[in-house]
Amino acid sequence: MSIKENLLAIKDQLPQHVKLIAVSKTHTVENIREAYDAGHRIFGENRVQELTDKQPQLSTDIEWHFIGHLQTNKVKFIAPFVSYIHSIDSIKLLAEVNKEAEKNNRIINCLFEMYIAKEESKFGLDLYDIHAILDSSKFQEMQNIRICGLMGMATFTDDTDIVRKEFENLKSDFLQIKEKYFADQPYFKEISMGMSGDYKLAIEEGSTMVRIGTAIFGTR
Repeated sequence: MSIKENLLAIKDQLPQHVKLIAVSKTHTVENIREAYDAGHRIFGENRVQELTDKQPQLSTDIEWHFIGHLQTNKVKFIAPFVSYIHSIDSIKLLAEVNKEAEKNNRIINCLFEMYIAKEESKFGLDLYDIHAILDSSKFQEMQNIRICGLMGMATFTDDTDIVRKEFENLKSDFLQIKEKYFADQPYFKEISMGMSGDYKLAIEEGSTMVRIGTAIFGTR
């Protein structure tokens, strides 16, 4: 099937409240244009250099989501245009995003990346870390970021019980954080979980954003 056919088939399956992020990392500008011409506007990239190469070649109405590990010294390159950063894994990074957003007179939507998988990972926060950030005076001073929810990646396994439990845990953490810190903030509503192999399960467990690449664009 073509990119357009794959895209439309997936969109037909998604509930209305679930946002599809077409993960275009490693795929060409031409591939992205094909998805764009099929009506899609939300794309995800995980490398700053690749994103900054592609962004000027494509339409300005694309909503770009940065979904990979982000180094603080790279924030300045995407701050002028990125819509969401899914991978906030430290207060240092959040402060840098705030600083660069202020320089560009913008407010950037951010998600805390939580470590939920059983696999070893270098990146991601736990619930204690997030409470520490949100309770800090440094966070209270940040005016140019908006915390919109959480992101997590499940263990890469065929055992759906493990994956489901990890998604359940992320939803539970989301509800706890929302109740304590964002009960009156309607923008704190996003749970970014689910990729090509597990997005249906993620939606069952409360995902509001699914990050799908291979099932749309194929393998590279």
